[in-house]
Amino acid sequence: MLAAARRESTHSRSKTNSAAAVNTTSLVSATSTTQPTAAASPTATVAPTTTPAAVVPKLPSNPAGWFQVLVYNPLHTGVHLWITSPLGAGVDAAINRLAGTYVIGNGTRGTEAAPNGTAGGWLLGDGGAGWNSTAPGVRGGNGGAAGLLGDGGIGGNGGAGAAGGLGGSGGKLMGIGGNGGAGGTSPGGTGGAGGQGGRGSGLLFGIGGKGGNGGAGLDGGRGGNGGNGAFILGIGGNGGDAGNSGVGGTTTKLPALGGAGGTAGLLGNHGAVGKYGTGSSLVQSPSGSSVLSITANGMYLTNSDGQVVLLHGVNEVYKLAPYEPSASGFDEADAEFLAANGFNVVRLGVIWAGVEPTPGEYNAAYIASIQQTVNMLAAHGIYTIIDMHQDLYSASLGGEGAPEWATKTGGLPNVNAGFPASYYLSPAQTAAWDNFWNNSQASNGLGLQDNYAAAWQYIAATFAGNNAVIGFDIMNEPFPGTSWLPTLLGSPFFAYQELTPMYRQVASAIRSVDPNAALLVEPANPAVSEVGAILGLPLQLGTIDDPNVILAFHDYCAGSATASFCGWLASQQANTAQAYAKAHQIPVIMNEFGASNAKSDLYAEMNAANANLMSWAVWAYTGYGDITTSGNTDGESLVYNPQLPPTGSNVNTSSLQVLTTPFPQAISGTPIAFSNANGTFDFSYSTAKADGSGSFAPGSQTMISVPAIAYPNGYSVSVTGGQVASAANAPVLVVTSDSAAGVIRVVVTPNGPDPSGSAGS
Repeated sequence: MLAAARRESTHSRSKTNSAAAVNTTSLVSATSTTQPTAAASPTATVAPTTTPAAVVPKLPSNPAGWFQVLVYNPLHTGVHLWITSPLGAGVDAAINRLAGTYVIGNGTRGTEAAPNGTAGGWLLGDGGAGWNSTAPGVRGGNGGAAGLLGDGGIGGNGGAGAAGGLGGSGGKLMGIGGNGGAGGTSPGGTGGAGGQGGRGSGLLFGIGGKGGNGGAGLDGGRGGNGGNGAFILGIGGNGGDAGNSGVGGTTTKLPALGGAGGTAGLLGNHGAVGKYGTGSSLVQSPSGSSVLSITANGMYLTNSDGQVVLLHGVNEVYKLAPYEPSASGFDEADAEFLAANGFNVVRLGVIWAGVEPTPGEYNAAYIASIQQTVNMLAAHGIYTIIDMHQDLYSASLGGEGAPEWATKTGGLPNVNAGFPASYYLSPAQTAAWDNFWNNSQASNGLGLQDNYAAAWQYIAATFAGNNAVIGFDIMNEPFPGTSWLPTLLGSPFFAYQELTPMYRQVASAIRSVDPNAALLVEPANPAVSEVGAILGLPLQLGTIDDPNVILAFHDYCAGSATASFCGWLASQQANTAQAYAKAHQIPVIMNEFGASNAKSDLYAEMNAANANLMSWAVWAYTGYGDITTSGNTDGESLVYNPQLPPTGSNVNTSSLQVLTTPFPQAISGTPIAFSNANGTFDFSYSTAKADGSGSFAPGSQTMISVPAIAYPNGYSVSVTGGQVASAANAPVLVVTSDSAAGVIRVVVTPNGPDPSGSAGS
């Protein structure tokens, strides 16, 4: 009876697996977001009777993909043909009776009475499919696990508003996880979540199943996560797409998010994030009306008037609870001080622990405080980059960043060796990062990265439409965890198979609520990536497929240890970043440097950016409350104590003089070069528009910051190809182009000695 049931099940699956085999060569590269279609083999439908148009299959570009095509697919097909043949069914039944266990054969499909599919034979066989629920609120059955070699069963679809079943695990030696079931649609209610794809749990080879799609509803269901790939030859399954919202009514919630892709094996690739849902109503922040919007335009940042924009600014990150800059004393007086000294951007820190103190619950008061600071800066013409900041992962590990519930250390000891040494020496630090990159499950049932992406969605929804917010720095200085040493030695695995997929997942979450703000992505933590730059290795980071991406990097010398060659070191790091930006045709910003009051270091790092026409933000406006710095909190500060007015002895005048040299802020054309040497500012630009659409009209204005501290005795201006249109010694020098000019040159000289006392750039 059992054998007969098994035979019926295996025969019913034969056409399914044959159809799946047609597409098994459609594989992906290490940086692609396309799902390997072989991972979908447990859910492939019966082959159509008509002949499809010829499709040229993609060749695999990683060892796991080649193993699938050359070894696993033929082997699995042969096993399946044997199991489903009359001869094989008879022989297998005899073997199973003799062994007294289910050795060879496919699992049976779940039923309403027993929803979960059964496991395949422990040696050979695919898992049975989960039951497709038709009952409202009843989830689909889980797919059965495969044996030593085989594919996991697909999860069953959920009933109305219910979750899909989980995909079954692939074979323990080699196999493919089953796809998760789809969540049920629920017009006027909440759509069911997609089921998670089965793990590719093979010791040798395994592909994770695709996550199931979420169901549509008044509020759409979340897509299921893709199954993780095997440790060695492993490809992660793609996340399922989210269900659309607004079905059967008008929703007030944010769009549902697609599932995360499954993790990659050492010789495979990470799965892609699923698509977010549509249809939610969003309440956007009032636009920063005092400033023009800024976006990426090739390798430049341009405003809504088409002018190229350069940004010089500061970092303002308060690392102590409640993590609000205003709690440190940062206020209107500080914004006035920054504007008066020509700074036009602040990289403003937000801390995950402040945003999401408990899983899935967001601190609206905290984000409102950040929003108030953003609007205050905008009133003074200063832009903001929202920076999700972390150092040493979390407060409980000696730093700031993740909330305690997201700090999963497995009970390992925390060696508090200080910053940045704890990155290398603390087992708890390593475990916390590994759990984050593995998307380990939090108490709310979502993975850590899933929660992180959802927190970003909440932040982005708050600031959507605010011109003053240039963009979102997705993570400050991400650390690899266990793979820090291979990463330091040049291994690309972390950058392409862990960091880039996380950026893609968060980017999708942000884009679900804000189609316009820039996405700032950083390479691996400088504690491991700086060595590669020194050695001349290319910057390791995958591609984020979005038209508004900015590369952000940090450029630090190591204090007195590198004083003799800081200029070379700073240029090496900047040139490495510039090469990546040029290859990807995106802008680049040096959003951290300094952390020192050594003029030589500041000049070296700043000039490396200026030579490449990069925007920059110095670390830091203040060191007040900086619990994770390798330098001196006073030495890194422009203002020592933000609770006091930024005047007199509370200002680091020496560093301020270095950082407030003139620079072009808004250019009606394309910059060619600028420099500051011996107090002389020399700048040239063409009138051609950065987007290649023509040239700016004669008389178009270019704005140059010339703060009073740079020229306390006033300045003189010489313009070739244009005219000065501002008052004498104005803090913002305005130059207009002449009618016949293609290139304009502006030279500004002091009416006295160079106050900085240095040759500058």
